[in-house]
Amino acid sequence: MVLLAVIGGYIITSLILLKYPNLIHKKKHLKFRAKHISHRGGAAERLENTMEAFAYAEKVGTDMFELDCHLTKDLQVVVSHDDHLRRTCGSQVQISQTLYKDLPKLQDGIKVDFYQTLRGRGEDRRIPLLKEVFDEFPHMPINIDIKVDDDLLIQQVNDLVKQYNREEITAWGSRSDVVCQKLYRLNPRVPLFFSMRRVIHLMLLFWTGLLPFISIKESLLEIIMPGILLSSEGMFEVPVSSKARFIFWLLDKLLMRPALIKHLDKRGIQTYLWVLNREEDFERAFKLGAAGVMTDRILLLKDYLDKTGQQRGQGENLIPPRCV
Repeated sequence: MVLLAVIGGYIITSLILLKYPNLIHKKKHLKFRAKHISHRGGAAERLENTMEAFAYAEKVGTDMFELDCHLTKDLQVVVSHDDHLRRTCGSQVQISQTLYKDLPKLQDGIKVDFYQTLRGRGEDRRIPLLKEVFDEFPHMPINIDIKVDDDLLIQQVNDLVKQYNREEITAWGSRSDVVCQKLYRLNPRVPLFFSMRRVIHLMLLFWTGLLPFISIKESLLEIIMPGILLSSEGMFEVPVSSKARFIFWLLDKLLMRPALIKHLDKRGIQTYLWVLNREEDFERAFKLGAAGVMTDRILLLKDYLDKTGQQRGQGENLIPPRCV
């Protein structure tokens, strides 16, 4: 009987705190709330991670850029998803082994990773520096994915964020938990997103009922919507195996939980789902309670938000829009 009472008390307390987390947790207050997020600047509309793409995304009215960083041989922080430039430039070149001035031009068309029947195209074929993006878009919230565990890269990015006074309107993180730990130790003022390891940890805490009792250092949950990987529409060039489809299905059932997303939101932790490129996926993401969606098809998302009458820049977004 005592054991049952303890278990019952634990379950009831967990459910109460899941619904009312601010009874024991102080809510985080971010200076942005991004509903429309341009993945690599909008990789289906322009060449990914270029100044042209970012300028176009700003004109469309995006709330945030998502971009990726690497370090050149001469220690320049550049905006690029890949270190090896075969996919984007058609060249057997690594950014980390090349001087910035010697980096090749992007190809005139780059296949969209998450919708491979589409290609991004544009006139701007130059790989830009991160400081150029900061210079040109001083008020735009920017989400930075640190692609490799490189202390110099981490330090350089942090120096730029501080130099441009962007600590409150920049988010950063990595799939690597090691990198995320380094980022948080270096500058805890910059909002951090969950590493892959921490996502798994979060999922275990949620399903065991422990999550409401645990403090969380991260401010953003940025995860793929696993259900999109079950679709054959434009996603992959080769069929997905039945085993992979089961794994994607299971992850979708475990992670795409409105109760989890709502609990995090009440703690001031925003959920961004990626990389969604179809209207039905936008609709599902917002029904689940996601704060924002990352997309390559930025016009499609804009039209969806306009059509459904969803407001932008709500809540604690204190960053004024830039006139274009």
